[in-house]
Amino acid sequence: MAQENKPARQVALSKPLIGDEEKQAVLKVLDSGMIAQGPVTEAFEKAFAAEVGVPHAVAVANGTAALHVALLAHGIGPGHEVITSSFSFIASGNSIVFTGAKPVFADIDEHSFNLDPASVEAHITPKTRAIMPVHLFGNPCDMDALGALAKKHNLVIIEDACQAHGAAWGGKQVGSFGSGCYSFYPTKNMTSGEGGMITLQDASVAKRARMIRNHGMQERYKHEMIGFNLRMTDLHAAIGITQLRKLKERNEARRRHAKYYSTRLKGVVLPQEHAKAHHVFHQYTIRVAHQRDEAVKKLGAAGVGAGIYYPRPIHQQPFYLEMGFRDSLPITERLAQEVISIPVRPDMTEDDAAYVVDVVNALGA
Repeated sequence: MAQENKPARQVALSKPLIGDEEKQAVLKVLDSGMIAQGPVTEAFEKAFAAEVGVPHAVAVANGTAALHVALLAHGIGPGHEVITSSFSFIASGNSIVFTGAKPVFADIDEHSFNLDPASVEAHITPKTRAIMPVHLFGNPCDMDALGALAKKHNLVIIEDACQAHGAAWGGKQVGSFGSGCYSFYPTKNMTSGEGGMITLQDASVAKRARMIRNHGMQERYKHEMIGFNLRMTDLHAAIGITQLRKLKERNEARRRHAKYYSTRLKGVVLPQEHAKAHHVFHQYTIRVAHQRDEAVKKLGAAGVGAGIYYPRPIHQQPFYLEMGFRDSLPITERLAQEVISIPVRPDMTEDDAAYVVDVVNALGA
């Protein structure tokens, strides 16, 4: 029996794009007999470092592991504070907690959804050791201002670039301003099935990161420090290398869809791109001032996938409230009630995008 009231067109919010090339790469690894971290992972690291424009890259199990390992490799631990955004996935805060350090949440700029440098500076204390900017939705942070703050206060920059593969500020890729952390979750701009990457400038920090991900070993069975099993497999790396070759083309497709939306959508607040930014639109995120949840229901009823990233900021999550966080972040808290992400997948057709525009524009009707 046919499902009743099913919309004629379905435009999914996101889906992994895996083709024959990725499948063949995985089969080649399976046939090689070398499945765990090995030569394909090393090749992926070198290719990713070259793409970002840094000398070192360290592959790990996922994006959360990338953040955790990067913090530890920089010596972040108990007694330290790391300033970051509360308007992000929980891993941005949790990775700091994992180290024994304290996350300190600064407020965001309402146009970029990213850290407000003035709020960051207001939260710097003698305990501050690092700034973790989150390049949210593929939109790069103001790295001129944050870089100047880091230099002035002798702070480490650890970039949460988990949604920003290929994004750039002033022509320089994110992940190259400090130590960059990426996720290759299936719905990211590129995937390895699951996995993460740390991009690094400093050889000694890169060495520590490699040891931390591999039980503290540099030499087999010689454990020089406490470490974890956070390695990437060659199976995942094989997918990642293939996806990396397609990243620029797919990002440009996302940017074309975003431009199409930005010239046609009405009645909602549109995302903005700074003149120095190269936004890669992991999400195309609009804002509605009233009845956001009702708008999401209307989009779904019309077959348009929509997501709310993120309805509850990190500092208001139950676990953080239990730890005593009582931050007042008015812009973060307001935007969390207004944002809706709509489809911007690289495989969308122009007809798909036109349909999304028609549905969104009808919200105010």
